[in-house]
Amino acid sequence: MTSVFPSNLLSRAAALIDHCRKRRLMLATAESCTGGLIAGLITSVPGSSDVLDCGFVTYSNGAKSRMIGVPETLIARHGAVSEEVARAMAEGALAQSEADIAVAVTGVAGPGGGTAQKPVGLVHCAAARKGQATITRVLRLGDIGRDGVRMETVRAAVELAYEIAGP
Repeated sequence: MTSVFPSNLLSRAAALIDHCRKRRLMLATAESCTGGLIAGLITSVPGSSDVLDCGFVTYSNGAKSRMIGVPETLIARHGAVSEEVARAMAEGALAQSEADIAVAVTGVAGPGGGTAQKPVGLVHCAAARKGQATITRVLRLGDIGRDGVRMETVRAAVELAYEIAGP
């Protein structure tokens, strides 16, 4: 059976699972523009239940607030696609789960929805870990197609989760 994910992503997800398993870390995801693809990738790997606690698909602004506690005022002030909201999503997923680390993504996948300030391909990623500072990354992928933006975001999220899990 073939996977919906490319083999290089599956390999990195397997490495992340092994990395977290060795460190006894549980993981949560909070996803907007990827719509659950990060959790989907992780659960494509046998043994993922050892490290994945849960995934939140918070596509709407209301879901971001209701499910993981992102303040509505933060969304109103900075917009859903912002470093501040990505940070709040990661920290909220951590708070609303049994996980030790959480990764979050929010962005403009396209083909529409972009603006001059927030163009298609702009994605904010964040990773939170109990007792540590949250880390963020911004991706400026350009208009590489909706699927391209989403898959590159999944790749970046796996790498960020690996980074927050530690050496």
